[in-house]
Amino acid sequence: MARALYIHWPFCLKKCPYCDFNSHVRDRVDADAWQAALLADMQHEAAVAGGEHLHSIFFGGGTPSLMPPALVAALLQEAERLWGFDPDIEITLEANPSSVEAANFAELAKAGVNRVSLGIQSLEDDTLQFLGRLHGVDEALQAIATAQRHFARVSIDLIYARPGQTPEMWQEELARALALGTDHQSLYQLTIEPNTRFATDVRRGAFTPLDDDPAADLYALTQEMTAAAGLPAYEISNHARPGQESRHNLTYWRYQDYCGIGPGAHGRRIGAATERHKKPENYLAAVEAGGHGIKTERPLGAAEQASEALLVGLRLTEGVDLASLARRFGFRASELVNGPKVNLYKRKGLVWEDRGLIGVTAAGMPLLDALLGEIVGDGLVSA
Repeated sequence: MARALYIHWPFCLKKCPYCDFNSHVRDRVDADAWQAALLADMQHEAAVAGGEHLHSIFFGGGTPSLMPPALVAALLQEAERLWGFDPDIEITLEANPSSVEAANFAELAKAGVNRVSLGIQSLEDDTLQFLGRLHGVDEALQAIATAQRHFARVSIDLIYARPGQTPEMWQEELARALALGTDHQSLYQLTIEPNTRFATDVRRGAFTPLDDDPAADLYALTQEMTAAAGLPAYEISNHARPGQESRHNLTYWRYQDYCGIGPGAHGRRIGAATERHKKPENYLAAVEAGGHGIKTERPLGAAEQASEALLVGLRLTEGVDLASLARRFGFRASELVNGPKVNLYKRKGLVWEDRGLIGVTAAGMPLLDALLGEIVGDGLVSA
């Protein structure tokens, strides 16, 4: 049964050159229609995967901090009625650090949100322009201060390993970020994804991505500084004070069930993968016709689930319990990983094993994608 709920809000009010949801920009939305659709979609998921109290809810997507607070409150009230809440439930909402969105923080907190994740991206104005962000550093700092007044827990996102960035530059910026006093920071290396504006810019020679070796040096610096500040890494890109890890993200990385509602939302529950219609109009039509917004619902075989569990679980510093995973999906522990490759990378200091647990070392994390392709069992990779 699912203990986590993801609610995807697709709409943005302004276009961003790096946003996947430019087609979802709206000057206004019919809040009543969306409330009815999201509630119906939620009721469908609860009927399929209810039975346990929720321990986390996450509002993500386009610009969820611009959802009407009354809509957020209605969704939370219905979720509590359908599932029930753990006494210490984590309710997170993603927000851009703009003054318009920060103006909603007080009402969103009253609606029940107790954690906010702010997409700061950088503490340098020229970098924010390069990244296509619509806010400046002063506005971001004001949003962080406002969030800290209204929410018990605040997380910020930053992007590093940018073109031309030196260790000295990143050290100064990260020190400023750590001094802000948030209990969680998501620190991502800049990646160039295919079919994006960044990929086009690189092809045209507008900028050159940072090479792997300098990026690895910045990663090592990040681990050193966050650990010293009391926010050690618990996942390859995520750092938190002990006890302040993102409960919702841990649901994904520990491969536990979660329900996803709203346009484009994905879910994993009861051995099936769900995907909602992405286009808002198609989503609304689907809910009206069938009582839910599901576009596809696909059963997952045991090998595929075990492979997914390893691929996400090995991102965590806590590693993966092979015996538990083997019991869950009906394999022998030795079938889940490539033993000779594990031993090879243990000798190289890139992988560790301890009493049935397996994980990737700090030295191995910068090579994670390559390591996963090597150590996940051959039978699972081809599943």
